[in-house]
Amino acid sequence: MYLPHELIIQILLRLPVKSLIRFKCICKSWLSLISRDPHFANSHFQLNAATHKRRILFISTSAPITRSIDLEAPLHDEPASTALCPNFIFTQSYLEIKGSCNGFIYFKYFGNMYLWNPSTGVHVQIPLSPINSSCFGYLDGFGYDHSTDDYLIVSMCYNPALTHISSHLQFFSFRANTWKKLEATYFPYMNASHNHRVGSLLGGVMHWLAFRRDIPMNVIVAFDLTERKLLEMSLPDDFNTGPSYCDLWVFGEFLSLWSMGKDIVEIWVMKEYKVRSSWTMTLVLPIHAIPTRYFSPICCTNRGDIIGTYGSTGLVKYDDKGQLLEHLSYGVAQYGSQVAVYVESLLSLPVDSLHS
Repeated sequence: MYLPHELIIQILLRLPVKSLIRFKCICKSWLSLISRDPHFANSHFQLNAATHKRRILFISTSAPITRSIDLEAPLHDEPASTALCPNFIFTQSYLEIKGSCNGFIYFKYFGNMYLWNPSTGVHVQIPLSPINSSCFGYLDGFGYDHSTDDYLIVSMCYNPALTHISSHLQFFSFRANTWKKLEATYFPYMNASHNHRVGSLLGGVMHWLAFRRDIPMNVIVAFDLTERKLLEMSLPDDFNTGPSYCDLWVFGEFLSLWSMGKDIVEIWVMKEYKVRSSWTMTLVLPIHAIPTRYFSPICCTNRGDIIGTYGSTGLVKYDDKGQLLEHLSYGVAQYGSQVAVYVESLLSLPVDSLHS
């Protein structure tokens, strides 16, 4: 049966990414449409915004384990978990995931920076920053500026060789294909933990937990991707957990803070953005039944279940009442792992100067 080309496009726009990837082999015109047409990819992404399939990328940095897991399926559902093989990575060692946005994973690998779309397999290498190349980056992030249709890689840095430590913020614009430094006289921020912080993206703003050297106290420092400026917010009044056992995440539509104590994890939510008095402790999760007695939330499902990691071993799921539902180990024991949440997409980056 003959169907007009315009109608075929409208049908394909409503299919899931996984099916479209398979249908590239139907004919050359479908291959070109699905793989190379940015208008089709953007239309598909926008049309399916409410039903984007979210997945968890789980990478062991010491064993050949790279899994993509359906966020909405039970952790033990084997068909919902698929193996991935990034063919441009020859070992997972020294790999650090630094962010995720619109289906792209941003990570550092042997000192180089990459963006990778796990759905399409396309990757690009990002040029290193020429700005103060001797500086040490400790807050990283990746996000999208809808006002200019641009993706930004963001890094807060300082020079460890200087006696008077002062931070600066630099960001890479994919549309301009260049690094820029945020102009300011003094950023009094340091890492609030011995771990590198990865930004939590909410509403076009990147958020990190940081330490102000001049006060001194822990604060939330944020970077508005559209206005290109820094913001600062306060933690809850009653919050006093050490920085190594807490971090930011996005809980539903709210900026959230998790804090781990003795056999429990507290979940705080900022119910009114940038209003300190709106911080509310909403959940207390018991972690004594988890083998490692460690839990770090990373996302929540559509029904409100909370999924996180327990150490570097595997994943844990709680329901929205704080009851432990299940946990799954990937058998990597004490070795490291990297985790990110991403959506399936056909999107490509808005530049021609970076090649995969």
